[in-house]
Amino acid sequence: MTDSAFATDAFVQAQIAGWMRELGSVKRLAPKTLEAYGRDLGQFMSFLAGHMGGSISLQSLRELRAADIRAFMAQRREESLSSRSLARVLSALKSFFAFLEREGVLATEAFNALRTPKIPRSLPKALSVVEARQAIVATDELEDKPWVAARDMAVISLCYGAGLRIGEALALTKGDLEAEVMRVTGKGGRVRMVPLIAPVRQAIEQYLQLSPYKLWPEDPLFRGEKGGVLSPRLIQKRMVQLRSALGLPPSATPHALRHSFATHLLAKGGDLRAIQELLGHASLSTTQIYTAVDSERLLESYIMAHPRNM
Repeated sequence: MTDSAFATDAFVQAQIAGWMRELGSVKRLAPKTLEAYGRDLGQFMSFLAGHMGGSISLQSLRELRAADIRAFMAQRREESLSSRSLARVLSALKSFFAFLEREGVLATEAFNALRTPKIPRSLPKALSVVEARQAIVATDELEDKPWVAARDMAVISLCYGAGLRIGEALALTKGDLEAEVMRVTGKGGRVRMVPLIAPVRQAIEQYLQLSPYKLWPEDPLFRGEKGGVLSPRLIQKRMVQLRSALGLPPSATPHALRHSFATHLLAKGGDLRAIQELLGHASLSTTQIYTAVDSERLLESYIMAHPRNM
């Protein structure tokens, strides 16, 4: 039961259900994003029911003003919601009302006067090339069971050597692997083909040779010690061990290895569009943040090395 179920009448509930179906089946939002959007809209409807003094109907939505939306956003900010989360909330609300307009149910100008909350710019924390390589090699030294060490090394190799998210790596099946490429299912169910460079392929082959579990093409590639699907928490714990053993910064996480993959490719002259495809970003603007990372690293090197700075 969503937050909006008791705050809206049957007609509005049906519209919300239709919107959620479209987000899931047509726009193919990731399950967690879909859940967050539904929760955001539910909280908005509950707020409006209290704000307007009754169950929300189509007429209530017709009477919606920018001031009502601002009041809701102000309440959420008072609940210590971050600017990034507030931006997602506003995106969810706009998406729902855009759906109503496409369906010919309702058109509103209430959102036209609203600005999206400014999101503080945070640059990805990439490891150096040496640190990334050390993290992969040292995995073998932290685990007594050879097959578990090989498994963790293969997963970490996929994060750095192929730019995979940890969830994407753990969602791979044996059938997703081909001779030189692999089929990766990313956010929103988008599928991309990612090259398997030799060191990554060798790490996976080593794991498969040592694994005690026989895998069929449709089986998850990476297994826990009891045979179940490998939990991302175990790889995160492995990275904590590596940080301690190698003196890596707290930012050294599985996702930081993905950032390192993109940053190092760009530093070597990699094409931004190609990096976008490899990472599975829907928008080039998401990938462009790495140009700022590379520029920042270049500036640091310049300041440290230029004779006039000595």
